[in-house]
Amino acid sequence: MAPPQSTPPAVLACGEIRTCLLPARQALDIRSAARLLGLRAGERVLLSERPGLYARSPDTLTGVDCLLPSANGARVRAVGTVTAHAALTEGRVLQTSAHCRLPGTGPDQRRPWGEYLVRPGVVEPFGRLPHEAVARGVLGGPRQGDLDVGLVADGLLTRVLRHPLLDQRPPFRCRPTRLRWAALPAPPGEGPSLERFTLAEDELRTVHLRVPEGTSGAELAALCDDFALHDWLLTTVVRMLDGLRLGAGAAQDAATVVRTLRPAVDHLLHLWMPAARVGRELAALWDPLEERPGFTRQWQALVQRIRDQLALYAVPAAHRDVAPGP
Repeated sequence: MAPPQSTPPAVLACGEIRTCLLPARQALDIRSAARLLGLRAGERVLLSERPGLYARSPDTLTGVDCLLPSANGARVRAVGTVTAHAALTEGRVLQTSAHCRLPGTGPDQRRPWGEYLVRPGVVEPFGRLPHEAVARGVLGGPRQGDLDVGLVADGLLTRVLRHPLLDQRPPFRCRPTRLRWAALPAPPGEGPSLERFTLAEDELRTVHLRVPEGTSGAELAALCDDFALHDWLLTTVVRMLDGLRLGAGAAQDAATVVRTLRPAVDHLLHLWMPAARVGRELAALWDPLEERPGFTRQWQALVQRIRDQLALYAVPAAHRDVAPGP
């Protein structure tokens, strides 16, 4: 068998992430997390206890042979594999992530399938790749029949959610989110940049990045997994507070407020650690989100508001428990 031909450098990387609350009454311990994410026999689950409990499945590969989404109508066929993994943070927040890299040019004919398998996470175009148009097409959403890495992330999520360890009794109700990202080359001599972070409809977020040549797809996926985790935390806590009418004349009683806000304290407030698992070269891409809109400022304000409300509603109960003086 002839040796596989070399692949040109990637000019586009893209991926999608699904983030949701694990449907289990209790958070999973580290051993149970390893059982949940043991997706490939004989391959170990990555486990970490610092700076928090974290488990990540081995990578899985999904073969694709399809057209690429494109904003200018170009119809480019591509063949290769999409890499996917699942991760669990503090035994409570589940994510599935799928991504791939695309080189600037590919062969005019399909290679033997074995040559694609030795390039995990690479999807090769036939001929030249109009990478700017394809990046816009990815972020805008693929049409039916186009490459859709979100379907790979969805399929992996469905697989994990069927595991018998999960009792399907989450401690509170919340919506999952989707984050779709695309990374194009940065200008020569420039570092990575976050071009745009957008909140779209139907729980969708889109991220447009530019990164130096040679940035690995795994590092980009880790960065975007981190974005997705913290965006989900913000979104979930904002919605917890959104339905409450607080203050004088509010309809809810103390028990309702405490019942609504307590899950945030029990399950979410300790999870905020931006860039804790992001490579050093890409960690600076958190800075634009901290400056504006100010992810951590908003989180800290929400946390303080929850704690203030719980303290406030505890005051009348404490007064009732104090026996009157002589």
